Amino acid sequence: MLLIGARLIGMPIMGLQTGTRLAITKTPIIDPSNLKIVAYEIEGPLLTDNPSFLRIADIREISNIGMIIDSSDEFIGLDDVIKIKAIYNLGFELVGLNVIDEKKNKLGKVESYNIDSDSFIIQQLNIAQGLIKSLSDAGLLIHRSQIVEINDREIIVKSAAKKLEPMVKPGKLSYMNPFRSTETVNNRDN
Repeated sequence: MLLIGARLIGMPIMGLQTGTRLAITKTPIIDPSNLKIVAYEIEGPLLTDNPSFLRIADIREISNIGMIIDSSDEFIGLDDVIKIKAIYNLGFELVGLNVIDEKKNKLGKVESYNIDSDSFIIQQLNIAQGLIKSLSDAGLLIHRSQIVEINDREIIVKSAAKKLEPMVKPGKLSYMNPFRSTETVNNRDN
């Protein structure tokens, strides 16, 4: 199921062991190489490390009351997982990145994103266009398969349409009825 990424920010983290709220999610830690959320930075009074994180692998379920985990033992510090530390230190922020096409036309900025709730992979980007464009269009929705490159400044996506070559060169056009044989057409011309 697709979820709006912003819905998971500020979400309570509930522990099965105690049945209480342990923390809340603060920001997602997104791997820019594959647009997968690897963890959430979290905040709350019970945390011992600053910053503290919840790995995606430790989430049992997302429900209407929040993210369900086993216990507060699932929370980790910055130095506990090398990969999370490396991605966190990149400082990658998806929301607000410029989006351009392969022809360098600016399409807008990432306003929000939609994730697959099973894999936490970002599937769609919601693009806010400039003021003039937004008056005539509702916005753009870009699927992850359209992304060509992601760098520190922008996301490059495939161009919307390629120019089509004309099928027939301009000039005299002749049409042939497929139900007539060529002999009938030749006899009629005489």
